[in-house]
Amino acid sequence: MRSYSRKYEIVFEEARGTLVWDADGREYMDFLAGAGSLNYGHNDPDMAEALVAHIRRGGIAQGLDLFTRPKMEFLETFEGLVLEPRSMDYRIHFTGPTGTNAVEAALKLARKATGRRNVIAFTNGFHGVSQGALAATGNRDHRMGGATVSLPDVTRLPYDGYLGGSVDTSELLERVLSDPSSGVDAPAAILLETVQGEGGLNVASRPWLRRVAAIAKANGALLIVDDIQAGVGRTGSFFSFEGMGVTPDLVTLSKSISGFGLPMSLLLIKPEFDVWKPGEHNGTFRGNAHAFVTARVALEKFWGDRSFQHEIERSSALVGERLARIARLVPGATVKGRGMMQGIDVRDGDVAAEICRRSAQRRLIIESAGPKDEVIKILAPLTTSEQILNRGLDILEESAAAGLHAVA
Repeated sequence: MRSYSRKYEIVFEEARGTLVWDADGREYMDFLAGAGSLNYGHNDPDMAEALVAHIRRGGIAQGLDLFTRPKMEFLETFEGLVLEPRSMDYRIHFTGPTGTNAVEAALKLARKATGRRNVIAFTNGFHGVSQGALAATGNRDHRMGGATVSLPDVTRLPYDGYLGGSVDTSELLERVLSDPSSGVDAPAAILLETVQGEGGLNVASRPWLRRVAAIAKANGALLIVDDIQAGVGRTGSFFSFEGMGVTPDLVTLSKSISGFGLPMSLLLIKPEFDVWKPGEHNGTFRGNAHAFVTARVALEKFWGDRSFQHEIERSSALVGERLARIARLVPGATVKGRGMMQGIDVRDGDVAAEICRRSAQRRLIIESAGPKDEVIKILAPLTTSEQILNRGLDILEESAAAGLHAVA
C-alpha cells in the first residue's frame, strides 16, 4: 500500500517551514507539503506554541461532538475571519478526520435533501477513495479498474476543456439534463473541483463554472465544490471559487484547514440544506481539539487581513514565470493550474517520472499528477520565501534538462 515512500526511500526526522531533514541531517526542500495539507509549512512556531501550551495545561484532546472551548474558539474565528467578510452563510459540519469523510457526508446529505440518488461528477476528478467518494473519482487505478467493486449512482461528464478549447462541455451537461430520454437521471448534486489537483491541474473557467452552477440550480441539484486541495489559500484566495460568481450549496474542506497537518475535515452547508437528524452522519474523530487549536491560530495569523493573500499572489506569479521558462525546455510542454497550485504538463509519464527522480536526487521533494502522471505539480507551502522558491525551481529546471537527455 505504500506510495510516496517508494519514491523517497528516506527517513525524515525534522521539518521547519519548507525545509525537512533526514535522519542523517541532510536538508531537502518540500514542494509536496503533505499533498497540500501543509499550506503554512511545517511546524509553524505560533501554532506549535499554542498546541504545546494547550497540551501542557491539560486541555481536552478529543471531544467527539461535545462542546469544547477549542471548538468554540475555532468556530468564532472561522465565522469572523472567513465567512462574514465574504458574506457567506454556512453551517459547519465536523466530519473528521480526512477529506473523503467530508465528501461522503456531502454526497449523503445531497441525496437526503433532494430525495435523488444520481450525482454528476467530471472526468479527471478526484474526491477520495472510500466507496462513495471513489464512485465520483475518475482515475481508473484509484477506482480499482476491473475489480468487483460496485461504484454506483454517479454519471461522469467531461470537465471544462476536456474536449478541447472550442467545446463548452457545460452545453452537454445542460442537454442531457433537459432531455428526458438522455438516460441521465435527475441528479442530487453536481460535484466538482475548480482546479483538479490529482487530475492534472485542469482549471475550470469562470464562465463554465457559472453555467454549471446555474444548471444545477435549474435542475434542483446541489452544487458541491470540493475545495480539499484547492482551498485554504492554495489558489490565491481562501476558497478557490472566490471571484467566480458562484456560491456553492456545499463545500468540502480538509488538508490544510487544521494549519498544522493534523486530521480535520469540514462540510460547509447552506442552512436550507441542513436536513441531518441528530447523529445521522457521525464519526469518532470529528472532535480533534488539537486541530481546532492550530486551525484557529492559522486563521488569526494569516487571514486577519489581505497581506497573506498578496504574498500568495507574488509567489504565484514567480512560480508561473519560472515554470514557463522550464516548460520551454520540454517539447510540447505547457504550464497548468492556478495560484500556488501550478505545474508543467510534459505529456509523458516517463519523462515526468525521470524529472521527479532527478529532482529528488538534488533534494527537492515533488510529485506528479494527471491520468498518466504526466504533470509535474508544485505544491510548495504558501509561506515559502522567494529565495527557497527559486532554489527549488532551479533544481527542477536542472532536472528537466538532464531528464530529457536520459529518456531521449
